Amino acid sequence: MGFFGGDKLIIGYDLGREHAQISFAASQDGTVETLSQVAGEEKFSIPTALCKRYGANQWLYGREAQRLAGENQGVLVENLLELALDGEPVIVDGESFDPVALLALFFKRSLGNLKVASMVITCPMLDHRVIEVLGQVAGGMELRADKLYYQSYSESFYTYMLRQPEELWLHRSVLFEYRADGVKAYLMECNRRTRPMVVSVEEREYLFSDYGYFSGAGYEELDQAFCRIAEEACSGGPVGSVYLIGEEFGEDWMKNSLRFLCRGRRVFQGSNLFSKGACWGMLEKLEPSEAGKNHVFLGKDKLKANIGMDILRQGEESYCALLDAGVNWYQAEQSIEIYIQGGNELELTVTPLIGGRAVGAASENGGRKVRMVLEGLPETAARIRLRLFLESEKILVAEAEDLGFGQFRMPSGGVWREAIDIYEAMR
Repeated sequence: MGFFGGDKLIIGYDLGREHAQISFAASQDGTVETLSQVAGEEKFSIPTALCKRYGANQWLYGREAQRLAGENQGVLVENLLELALDGEPVIVDGESFDPVALLALFFKRSLGNLKVASMVITCPMLDHRVIEVLGQVAGGMELRADKLYYQSYSESFYTYMLRQPEELWLHRSVLFEYRADGVKAYLMECNRRTRPMVVSVEEREYLFSDYGYFSGAGYEELDQAFCRIAEEACSGGPVGSVYLIGEEFGEDWMKNSLRFLCRGRRVFQGSNLFSKGACWGMLEKLEPSEAGKNHVFLGKDKLKANIGMDILRQGEESYCALLDAGVNWYQAEQSIEIYIQGGNELELTVTPLIGGRAVGAASENGGRKVRMVLEGLPETAARIRLRLFLESEKILVAEAEDLGFGQFRMPSGGVWREAIDIYEAMR
């Protein structure tokens, strides 16, 4: 389909705060491998760090960067994504560097000789600023924007599960990601009563200190704290599978925790789930699996409502879809030109798929009508450019610009902007 060519690969790139991982596929048969940093071993994590050798224009990345800095032979630069998002120049060995260029250099070095056909970058969180920075990074790598996609960790968990046996997610699936001060849990649930079936992932943060474990305490206290966390996360309904992400979970301290988790559940431990999920996410875009065709993911980064308007086409009233549920809210945008035959109002229809209740008056299709008044617009025929986008998960922005009406009326210069809370309450 144009994404594979020669020896080019589909890349799933997990860009975490402290570590990165790279998974890849050479064909659309679903086979995905993860790049190891040590030959013959499953060492997938790449520290997201660069090191510049003192007095030389030589940069190392990842483990080698840490080694060089540890030998006091260079300046270590960590937290590359956070630095790029901040945007301030970074002083390294007495020189000033663009932080986005440093992040692009890390991408280039970590990808090495891999030839990229297309890439999905998965991150702990995504918003307009993250997308802007990663787009600049892609430009620095000379990767076309239409070959670059983005997924949150939640969505990568979902696309990973799409390629797993169905019995593993007939009930809820829970992923625990180990962190220095606690655990982040991702709870995936499928509503099998809808068509297509709607999948959502709830994210929860758990601090070890809230469950009796503090830095410096022993493994027994850590085991007890995580067991309490697991019990809380798995309450409220059956859980079919559990995934433990992080090298710390591989240590021999989880006696009580594992005993609890393994009761009637399949438990898996690893570290490359997000990068594999990102790679499978790209393969789903190319050729959806049967599971992908029958499910729609509506995580926190997704627009959870269909947005459109009723218009007249050739004298007949019809519905015009403008924004579809399931797209990333930070990438949801539409611009159209419409004619208003008298009056100064626009009317949008907002139809939520899950949770809450849409604002506005009810419409025939179950959606809600939202009216936007264009104060001062001449109440004759008018041509309007309407632009829709989201400034947050729940806030839809509608901008209308008066384009006049050909030779009959010049543009008034009027521009109207309205922020619409899609949901009165989110559940």
